[in-house]
Amino acid sequence: MIRKYLLPALAFAGIVLGIYVAIQGAKTVKPATPVAAPAQSPYKDFVAGAGIIEASTENIAIGTIVAGVVARIYVEIGSNVKAGAPLFTIDDRAQLSQIALLEASVKVAEAQLTAAKDSLAFDEKLVSTGAVTKEDTINRRNAVIIAEAQVAQVKAQLSAATTVLEEMTVRAPVDGQVMQLKVRLGEYAPSGVLATPLIMFGNVNLLHLRVDVDENDAWRVKPGAPALGCLRGSKDITTPLKFVRFEPYVVPKVSLTGDSTERVDTRVLQVIYSFDRGDRQIFVGQQMDVFIDNTTPEAKPTAPAPGEHF
Repeated sequence: MIRKYLLPALAFAGIVLGIYVAIQGAKTVKPATPVAAPAQSPYKDFVAGAGIIEASTENIAIGTIVAGVVARIYVEIGSNVKAGAPLFTIDDRAQLSQIALLEASVKVAEAQLTAAKDSLAFDEKLVSTGAVTKEDTINRRNAVIIAEAQVAQVKAQLSAATTVLEEMTVRAPVDGQVMQLKVRLGEYAPSGVLATPLIMFGNVNLLHLRVDVDENDAWRVKPGAPALGCLRGSKDITTPLKFVRFEPYVVPKVSLTGDSTERVDTRVLQVIYSFDRGDRQIFVGQQMDVFIDNTTPEAKPTAPAPGEHF
């Protein structure tokens, strides 16, 4: 009895479910409302590109020549420093001990040189009396030469050790701001090129915008043409751009995700513009939509020269 009514009921339920799914699938899906309205070009004819904001000095990845444990940090994120100001110092206790040892060695070598010179002067006074042979005098002179060489050698070692000590304090290469600080007290700071820089640094008083222009449109970009940058995600934050230079080598386009290994099958001309941030909430690393004016001014009619006819 149950089987007699169960199978038809299941079949009817399946038909109803199928009709419901078909009706729902036939409905037009409304497009999602964008979080922010896209930027609009103010120019009639234009070249569009995507740009990323960087420091006017370009973003400088600060590293260290001498690897070691970080002993002192003199800055914090957002610090504005002058060129030559210290940023951080590698533990230099062993190097200071080496310098103290070499300074003592210099004193010893200089004392030996003084003694050698005194002996030579004494022998030169006695050589005329016959109490000292010429061979002894020559040996004394050679001893002075050797002592002078030893002094020069130890001083050179001291100079090299002092240079290493100076390199253990990393200093700002230019006036700028600390944008990222990835070094901490007690951590080991490796030398060489790192995937994550110890400090990201640059001059942000004047910002630059590196714009990728498709190679098909590169010929349309004119150096003095007006350009406008619109901050990605906020079409109301705009700024006029001033042309700085072309990067004269067309490169494969890099996806603006921060990962330099992500590439697409497009080559782009990089155009550098500058702008003043002012009091707007604009930061290095943000993206901008860029519109470059390509409107050709209409040619004004000219009067025919005498004797000419249209």
